[in-house]
Amino acid sequence: MERDEAPSARSAGASPFAPPAKRSVTIAGHQTAVSLEPIFWDALCAQAAREEVPVNVLIARIDVERLAAAQPPNLASAIRCWLFERTLSS
Repeated sequence: MERDEAPSARSAGASPFAPPAKRSVTIAGHQTAVSLEPIFWDALCAQAAREEVPVNVLIARIDVERLAAAQPPNLASAIRCWLFERTLSS
């Protein structure tokens, strides 16, 4: 998934309570689908832009951290928690 692939939920006038959107991503050479609410896709794309990496690379990094947990959550939950943690620490 490229950074500019999907329109921003804010620019599209979407509610922050919009239902999840499923997108295909490639992690370690494997396709998978991730369902996140548009506001989280926006935050993920913004963080990837700040780090100057493709969204897939950022998701792969989050996935590595997720799998290192004693009880790994599903990938979508891990992404939401990862983004929320960044928000709290900034």
